[in-house]
Amino acid sequence: MIARQSGRYSPSLQLLVLLALVLVSLAPAAARAASLDASYDPCYDEDRPRRCLPDFVNAAFGMPVVASSTCGQRGLDRLCDVQQPVQRPRCLPCDDGNPRKRYPPTALTDVNNSNNVTCWRSEPLRSPASINDPPDNVTLTLSLGKKYELTYISLTFCPGTVKPDSIAIYKSADHGKSWQPFQFYSSQCRRVYGRPNRATITRANEQEARCTDAHRHGLAEAPTVSRIAFSTLEGRPSAPDFDSSPVLQDWVTATDVRIVFHRHQMPPDDTFEDPWYLLHSSAQVPGSAAFRRQPRDLPADFATDWPEQAGSTTPDYQSEEAAPPAPPPAATRSQSNPAEQPASSIKPPAEVPGSHGRARQPPHHHYAVSDFAVGGRCKCNGHAFRCVPAGPDGEVSCDCKHNTAGRDCERCKPFHFDRPWGRANARDANECKADDGGMIQHFGNL
Repeated sequence: MIARQSGRYSPSLQLLVLLALVLVSLAPAAARAASLDASYDPCYDEDRPRRCLPDFVNAAFGMPVVASSTCGQRGLDRLCDVQQPVQRPRCLPCDDGNPRKRYPPTALTDVNNSNNVTCWRSEPLRSPASINDPPDNVTLTLSLGKKYELTYISLTFCPGTVKPDSIAIYKSADHGKSWQPFQFYSSQCRRVYGRPNRATITRANEQEARCTDAHRHGLAEAPTVSRIAFSTLEGRPSAPDFDSSPVLQDWVTATDVRIVFHRHQMPPDDTFEDPWYLLHSSAQVPGSAAFRRQPRDLPADFATDWPEQAGSTTPDYQSEEAAPPAPPPAATRSQSNPAEQPASSIKPPAEVPGSHGRARQPPHHHYAVSDFAVGGRCKCNGHAFRCVPAGPDGEVSCDCKHNTAGRDCERCKPFHFDRPWGRANARDANECKADDGGMIQHFGNL
């Protein structure tokens, strides 16, 4: 029985009825909105095609990185972070077989969390005694899986470590078959890479890789953060009109990125010898291990028990300070095995004033990076707003619109050859169109 008050429904029942009427009236509108959302396509303005772009992403996130050198893979390594000359080096153990003491390349592209920093670290390497000693050639190679248009590449170094002096960045647009210089960093650009420092880029050489010492003399950074960031279009004259510059469109396109660490710190200059790049050609992506600096020979008593750090959850900063290492005995290294010693002999390290007037310099160094980021968009030439999975191996491909096809929407679909394929821009989507002539051309090409 419905309760009545003086022949009228109760106020609570009236509210329920009103709410039901409102929901019924809103249901068609919600359904229409959902239908519109499902049918919305950023590549079309109603029925008119327009340029569309995938989201800007960190293309390196979660992607595998191949490192030419990783500590702890041949046994226990001892790594020391060389900071200021007046400070003692902070040392830590590295053992790839121990989850708490390993520093694998997967740390480079995982979640970058400042509260739980993970690091990749190379093997310990002998420090050079002369600027003309062979470079380290420690490489990090990142495969993106398909073509991307890159905006920046950044490396964040592990807190407490020194930013390397000489670094080269290369890119490949054909999945690693060939490599092109992208950017160089060095405090001595001419001596290390044979290039001028901070050269001006003109329209005549917009695909020229520059060398700069800005990472050594730039703005002050936070004490716990050390990084380099390369902007692919910075200083390129045609950058404001990127859509009309095929040269720059090709310049920023990459399927793979390679980082080459050549010098950790610049060794003493030897003015009596020619620069290394003149003696052995310019420092490029190493084609072999001919000039790969060998890991440091560890002393026989090195493999001792390391004290565990109580309550440690992130091993990167659970380290111990080591006393300044003594210079290695001059006559202990074997001269009979050339594989253990580069052609240019390692002289005693140069003396650096230490605390209490002592002269010291660690005989080895290593590279340590916490984050490898590559900002850009999946390359779809303006004909897709997203990339979708395209294979069992995690490959992705553009979800092409405008009657285009291919992993990068780089051609017209079959039977759509009424107009030549073109990259979409802000003025014209360059949609491929079909007619009988297109069919004839298609069958004629078969």
